[in-house]
Amino acid sequence: MGCPGAGKGTQSAKLKETLNLKHISTGDVLRAQMAAGTELGKQVAALINQGNLVPDGLMISMLQNIISTTDQGVILDGFPRTVAQAQALDDMMKRLGRQISAVVMIDLPQEEVVKRLSSRRLCKKCGKPAATATQAACECGGELYVRGDDAPQSVKHRLEVYRLQTLPVKEYYQHSGKYVEINGNQTPDQVFEDICNVLKKVK
Repeated sequence: MGCPGAGKGTQSAKLKETLNLKHISTGDVLRAQMAAGTELGKQVAALINQGNLVPDGLMISMLQNIISTTDQGVILDGFPRTVAQAQALDDMMKRLGRQISAVVMIDLPQEEVVKRLSSRRLCKKCGKPAATATQAACECGGELYVRGDDAPQSVKHRLEVYRLQTLPVKEYYQHSGKYVEINGNQTPDQVFEDICNVLKKVK
């Protein structure tokens, strides 16, 4: 978990490789629908480009379809984002006979969020972020672009949505005994080391 720009995707990708976990980014799942031009994708595009959240029932259904087809451990990247989603996720995991092992919150000051997102560019081909602000193209040769929801006005709206709807999820999980906060205002390697140290303690 974490606010927009906290590094959820970056850390999830590293954990996937290190711990052999299945990485499920709800953002990637939804953008795949948009790229495919499906009717669902068109509905999702309108919501995401305005910085709004996708309906809970839709997200849970999509996640259950993915999780039910794998025996691997799973990283949920950027989900749940509301208390209702967290409750629905708990119910879904029970139905599947699985459980949440740890809830990792990557904490980041708002000023750093704005700084990161306003300069973030992603690859149209592989989806990875540019390594530096001056990088002309991705290492894979793909074109770099700025996501519509990373535009300044959308970022402000996304942070407001996060404050109102997602922070209560923190309180929901704080009493679960599985919640931990990581300082996201460090280098990616330092954040990764902190997360790994937390996961080593998970039973």
